[in-house]
Amino acid sequence: MQLKKYTDYGLRVLIYLAAKQEARLVTIDELSRTFNAPRNHLNKVIHQLGKEGFIETRRGKNGGFQLGMKAEDIRLDRLIRTLEGDEFWIDCHNPECSIFPVCELKRIINEGKEVFYRHLSEYTVASLVSQPEKIRILWQTEATE
Repeated sequence: MQLKKYTDYGLRVLIYLAAKQEARLVTIDELSRTFNAPRNHLNKVIHQLGKEGFIETRRGKNGGFQLGMKAEDIRLDRLIRTLEGDEFWIDCHNPECSIFPVCELKRIINEGKEVFYRHLSEYTVASLVSQPEKIRILWQTEATE
């Protein structure tokens, strides 16, 4: 399985927000420069993260966004299911598979998917940010901001 770029950006945004100094708001331009990612892609991700309550957004001249909940409360299984969409990994109906009635592939893959998400449920965004100072340095942000 490969995560969508959309999910990758969502994870990066939340890691960035969790690693930064708490009082400071982050802008789309800052993230776009940091990740070398298109603003319009990040806008879509930010919109969904805000809609789902993972981040808070503030409009206006001094606007930006920050985490909407504690990093310890953002479980990776919920986050990734939300960003990926909880669709079947195997589509037996498009095009229609002739062995669908007797094939075990879909059941086996779906059981594996649930094992994957159960494993992710043991981790949070905070799990990904055990060394925030080093993350800030690598992403070239100021430790004092």
